[in-house]
Amino acid sequence: MFRLSLPAAALAAAFALPAWAQDPLSYARYDQVRTTDLHLDLKADFARKTLAGFAELSLNWIDKSARTLVLDTRDLKIARVQVQRADGSWAPASFMLDKTDAKKGRALRIALQEQPGKVRIHYRTAPTASALQWMSPAQTLSGKRPFMFSQSQAIEARSWAPVQDTPAVRFTYSARVDAPAGLRVVMSAEGDQHATGKGGWKFRMPQPIPAYLLAIAIGEIELRNLGPRTAVYAEPGRIDAAAWELADTEKMVNAAEALYGPYRWGRYDMLVLPPSFPIGGMENPRMTFLTPTMIAGDRSLNDLIAHELAHSWSGNLVTNASWKHWWLNEGFTTYVTTRIVESLYGKEVAELNLQVEQAEAIASLKDIPVAKQALLTKDADTNPDTYTDEGLAYPKGAWLLHTLEQRAGREVFDPFLRGWFDQHAFKSATTEEFVDYLRKNLLARNPAIMGDAELDEWLHGSGIPASAQRVNSPRLAALDAKREAWLKGELATSALEPQGWIALEWMHFLNGIDGKASAAQMKELDEAFKLRDTRNNEIGFRFYLASVHAGYGVREPLNAFLLSVGRQKFVVPLYKALLANPNEAAWAKAVFAKARPRYHPETQGSVDKLMKK
Repeated sequence: MFRLSLPAAALAAAFALPAWAQDPLSYARYDQVRTTDLHLDLKADFARKTLAGFAELSLNWIDKSARTLVLDTRDLKIARVQVQRADGSWAPASFMLDKTDAKKGRALRIALQEQPGKVRIHYRTAPTASALQWMSPAQTLSGKRPFMFSQSQAIEARSWAPVQDTPAVRFTYSARVDAPAGLRVVMSAEGDQHATGKGGWKFRMPQPIPAYLLAIAIGEIELRNLGPRTAVYAEPGRIDAAAWELADTEKMVNAAEALYGPYRWGRYDMLVLPPSFPIGGMENPRMTFLTPTMIAGDRSLNDLIAHELAHSWSGNLVTNASWKHWWLNEGFTTYVTTRIVESLYGKEVAELNLQVEQAEAIASLKDIPVAKQALLTKDADTNPDTYTDEGLAYPKGAWLLHTLEQRAGREVFDPFLRGWFDQHAFKSATTEEFVDYLRKNLLARNPAIMGDAELDEWLHGSGIPASAQRVNSPRLAALDAKREAWLKGELATSALEPQGWIALEWMHFLNGIDGKASAAQMKELDEAFKLRDTRNNEIGFRFYLASVHAGYGVREPLNAFLLSVGRQKFVVPLYKALLANPNEAAWAKAVFAKARPRYHPETQGSVDKLMKK
């Protein structure tokens, strides 16, 4: 697509690029120019399922000879592009869109005569924007008003704003958003709790963030303050339950600060989204997005909040420079989560959490190709298909940090880790930079903590190194003995006596019987403890999965679960298990046909792949 007529030779020269790539998932030439600030002026149209308006990018030109700005887009309809002249006025600019790449979308290339300080792109999103889910009133809790929310990680921000969509580039941003009367807009930025939306909803993010942390939601939303700098937002019918469940959030912020230094984002607010939100939580700064599946009625799943809060240091404050280094975000955050949980709920609960986490990591290895079990591929950062398995990066990365902590001692390791956050605050980092920091600030003084060969095994080897120390909770050891006796028929179901178990113990028990218990045993367990009626979705998911594998009929409650929950962690394994069972495959396809419109596009795509197989 072209705007303004230029000679073909001039256009070819303007858009010619050398063979160059730092982040293979972005077209952006951030060695030449970087976005320093973004302003969005948008209008939400629920009838068309679009956002329309303009994005204004402030630019820092690094290469003084560059005359092309390359931005990432996906399915954006570009109306026109303008550049700001020296006198502040706006002039039209030539642009073109590349052919569509299935993974990366389309590069927007803007040809420039000079190096303007600001560029405006006027555009409209597609109704099928991969980051946005537009929900009808019938899909919301009240059934009265529509709802829309975004999920920009990892490279979906480009489907609702033309940006340099790479974690290597950080920028501040502001926004003004028009929405239908009666609907509230929230974003991952400073906003006014008392705003009415008259003249547009206005936001400002003064700290620089990468594009994947851009977030927006619009709907029938109420708020409750939880503390001086914490609040929860949710649909009216869910706000009271959410506020009760999240009452410990302010304590969590204080606990994290005591470990890793000041919270640098102003407020820590949370938005509990409709059930179709595809993941557990998204650490959008100032406004964490959460799944309602964490509302169990007993605060038993609050480690999810601890995890998203921990991202305020690991991920948001110090960000992986590309998705090849994903473990720097998620492995660090998983480690910090355990430390926050321990500060608030004690060492025993933290160890229960950690043992379940480690056991699930070991169990997952059988389903992960060996080549994707390393924390970091040694391949050049050009092929995302070689990156570490996303799920394994969490526990394996945390396990490495726990190992360093155990050997160094907390009095040494805690200042070391805080120093990493302090020295790299508001920057994007690579594994090589962390290893350099590790060697200079920990291993040089204490070489016995970890040698080069072991460190290389952790980073580049498959599986979990043999040197890894596993947590062994006495409570879970006793539970394991009961479970094994029950599986062998040596212990009656009534003798399990799980009345005193916390959610983590139920999760561990169910993980251990999955694929081992018979249909009769699952039936007996269900009848004794009403597992199909649990309000805890982590327990419910594991019960349904073990039941499907055992051949125990749970169609009625499972149908309700799959129609009401869109979290990929739950629905993808359940559909996979159902499709593998000849007696359930047709039923699973029928359920998905009804449930699909309720799911986020990301979840739809994941289950679509299973159905095609």
